[in-house]
Amino acid sequence: MPLNPQLHRVLIIGSGPIVIGQAAEFDYAGTQACRALKEEGLEVVLVNSNPATIMTDKTMADKIYIEPLNVEVIKRIIDIEKPDSVLGLATGSTPIKAYKQMIELYKKGAVDFSQVTSFNLDEYVNLDVKDKNSYHAFMHDNLFDYINIPEENINFLNGNAEDLQLECKNYEKKIKACGGIDIQLLGIGSNGHIAFNEPADSFQRWSHVVELKESTIKDNSRFFNSIEEVPTRAVTMGIGSIMQAKRILIIAIGEHKAKAIKQLIDGNVTPKCPASVLQFHKDVTLMLDKGAASLI
Repeated sequence: MPLNPQLHRVLIIGSGPIVIGQAAEFDYAGTQACRALKEEGLEVVLVNSNPATIMTDKTMADKIYIEPLNVEVIKRIIDIEKPDSVLGLATGSTPIKAYKQMIELYKKGAVDFSQVTSFNLDEYVNLDVKDKNSYHAFMHDNLFDYINIPEENINFLNGNAEDLQLECKNYEKKIKACGGIDIQLLGIGSNGHIAFNEPADSFQRWSHVVELKESTIKDNSRFFNSIEEVPTRAVTMGIGSIMQAKRILIIAIGEHKAKAIKQLIDGNVTPKCPASVLQFHKDVTLMLDKGAASLI
């Protein structure tokens, strides 16, 4: 099945630093993935921290960067030419490196967040925002407390709202009032979920309350003391909310994401794999390590 041409840019990232003994394995897998994608007409960008593992064959990549999550990659997250960008932000372990680079760029004076507005994708229901596992706490600990984004420009869904349905409706109104999201950063679950849009019988269009799947609870239990502590409900931006973003950047790390990435790229579009709907978006960048790209 041919790749959807709207998924027009893929970044393959080496999980470096890679020791020389692993170079051949990476080169073979990376070369096959890159060439397959290029043959389908996609722009392929190869990023790796160890130049010894990089093959400069132009049949493999259109561009090559020697440093993962370098300035060129971060520019895909921060639109430096638009100082009042509206950013859609994700949580979890996947975007942490990106947030660290954003902080470093801010410290160097390369970016300014004073006019930026942010909307986070989701939040747990009935979890105190001061809890270390709340997404409020995560974003402040990993990004907001280290950059100059005004507190009033930071937006979260309130998982402790008295009326969760009303909270979701008001969140959509806020996004619309800001002109929509310019750049949406996404992770992807092993079951293909994006934000907390779980596999289902139909796509949920706008922000809503969701019952978390067992696989998602298990994936997230690593952040809690026990699986019993993981909340079973969340509030999340919907598929329609995400699809209205002008640009989307997906970061996927690890072989356990490979099946979902393959479904996203060349599988059928189905709510059983929510990420597959991104085949219909006009500007999606996939940022993959060799494990996540292993089934392409």
